[in-house]
Amino acid sequence: MASNIYQDVSYAAMRVFAGGLFAFHGAQKLFGLFGGKAMTGDSKMLAAGLIELGGGLLIAFGLFTIVAAFVASGEMAVAYFTVHAKGGFWPILNGGELAVLYCFIFFFIVWQGSGRFSLDRLIRRKK
Repeated sequence: MASNIYQDVSYAAMRVFAGGLFAFHGAQKLFGLFGGKAMTGDSKMLAAGLIELGGGLLIAFGLFTIVAAFVASGEMAVAYFTVHAKGGFWPILNGGELAVLYCFIFFFIVWQGSGRFSLDRLIRRKK
């Protein structure tokens, strides 16, 4: 199936917004921004913050997108099963909807790639 401009633009918008919002979570954990509390004293939260901020920005800009999305998807799977699943299996009941949604969005990005409007594509084009 041939790609069209609407698919390319909507995919890029989804990638940018999902990555950007994910980066905001990292900024909360690392710097206490956006109404969050810095949690750098906890090594797990520090690692999560770095993955979220760095990975989110990479995904949003479309740079090393597949690797960043794979790591981010894995982080969200770990977050779900180590934090949320303790409150029961169903995400709607244990507060894990966002973790599950990010996990599957980023896994989708792993398989779709960075897309037409990305730094990855721009770099490949110059080679």
